[in-house]
Amino acid sequence: MKRSNRKDSILRFSMLTYLSKRIDTVLCMKKIISPLLVLGVCVTPVSALFMVQPSWGQTQNVSTQQAERLLKQAIQQTQQEQHQQAIQTLQQVLPLARELKDKKLEAIALNELGFNFQSISQPQEALKSLNQSLPLSRAVGDRSTEAKILNNIGLVYSDLGQKQEAFKYLNQSLPLSRTVGDRSTEAEILRRIGGVYSDLGQNQEALKYLNQSLPISRTVGDRSIEAKILNNIGQIYDALGHNQEALKFYNQSLPISRAVGNRKGEAATLNNIAVVYSNLGQKHQALKFYNQSLPLRRAVGNRTGEARTLNNIATVYSDLGQKHQALKYLNQSLPISRAVGDRTSEATTLNNIGQIYSDLGQKQEALKYLNQSLPLSRAVGNRAGEARTLNNIATVYSDLGQKQEALKYLNQSLTLSRAVGDRTNVAKTLNNIAAVYNALGQKHQALKYFNQSLPISRAIGDRSMEATTLNNIAAVYSDLGQKQEALKYLNQSLPISRAVGDRSMEAGTLNNIGQVYSD
Repeated sequence: MKRSNRKDSILRFSMLTYLSKRIDTVLCMKKIISPLLVLGVCVTPVSALFMVQPSWGQTQNVSTQQAERLLKQAIQQTQQEQHQQAIQTLQQVLPLARELKDKKLEAIALNELGFNFQSISQPQEALKSLNQSLPLSRAVGDRSTEAKILNNIGLVYSDLGQKQEAFKYLNQSLPLSRTVGDRSTEAEILRRIGGVYSDLGQNQEALKYLNQSLPISRTVGDRSIEAKILNNIGQIYDALGHNQEALKFYNQSLPISRAVGNRKGEAATLNNIAVVYSNLGQKHQALKFYNQSLPLRRAVGNRTGEARTLNNIATVYSDLGQKHQALKYLNQSLPISRAVGDRTSEATTLNNIGQIYSDLGQKQEALKYLNQSLPLSRAVGNRAGEARTLNNIATVYSDLGQKQEALKYLNQSLTLSRAVGDRTNVAKTLNNIAAVYNALGQKHQALKYFNQSLPISRAIGDRSMEATTLNNIAAVYSDLGQKQEALKYLNQSLPISRAVGDRSMEAGTLNNIGQVYSD
């Protein structure tokens, strides 16, 4: 089960600007159980103590003092991740700001409100507040705040799965932050653009932006953003199959999150470390880290993160063959995703439940859940998720012996994956198309598709997929009676499975080599 995650971050603006001036067998149909690797560690909104401008000192009245006090209180509540309390406090600030006709104060309160709504997974409420804040910041000519609000709107659209809409706002925000010389915001926007590219499967492009962001965060001494960037880079390396490199970055991120008191970020990184250990086949080590992440997510009220970690725990139990235990966790995750309106996570969980039923041999039940997942991915514009679910539906039809139906879905998946630039899924889908042709006895057609998949896996650095495809090519050559050619590919696959620490795949490859010699 592969993990996705999402993204529970939003940037608040610095109050100083206002106030102080995530094969063990041959011919494997590659199922894509979308895990929830948390890409965006919660971005700690940039905030500072409320300081009254000198010009206010002569004219401030009771309302002004009350507004200042409440805003300071809301900032403290937000920093302590007391988001519901912060919302209530900010809703007291707004009427005071409007009474004072202070558009800048009103914009600040609305932006803070947007952050807190996003933190409790209410994206529509977040957008409502942010879209009220934006024209106010423009009206007072505050370009720095405008850049931050545009960034925040981009983050919400990204979390909603509307990636192109996210790019639209982020690409408006970036030049503004550079114009005003706000390097912390610039680093955060670059990080977020990298996150959107990662969500689209464009990992090298994602790394490009993250590697621009990291030195900026260090230059300005913003350790909170630095931790998030390190976490995100770790996720990219995880997606590329570079497990040890991923762990290296996660283990740099984790102590920084702890040092700055970002429990949300700490929980996300613990979740992501668990993902790597799961990929390495160290399932009990993975559970150890997930079980550190889960109570933290509950403690800070991060229900979206809680649902995703429950989903990931289910992945481990599924990998351990404990399918009913996996279903137990997925059935805890699903209602939470629905309750918070996280349709992307809901779609992923439905997809994963479908995969469990498929593994249990309940193919019609599997199709029922996969066919609920598919329209949700389409509704939120998550074309990469849609492509993966199409791939999984194809796997079920292939298992049912309906090979032509399987090919129909695989070809839809391939087209979508190419359109969104998800080369990882392109490689997997090509591998699966080849597997269907092999099952149909069309060996040379199978080799054609395997040989299209292999260079893509190598190009994107997906070494696990590379090893799987080498194994599958070997199986075809073995079936064709070309035993030496089969051994050539198996002997390429074996050191890769060892290098990535996939002991299950290593065992499968050794078994396949033994079978070739026995034949």
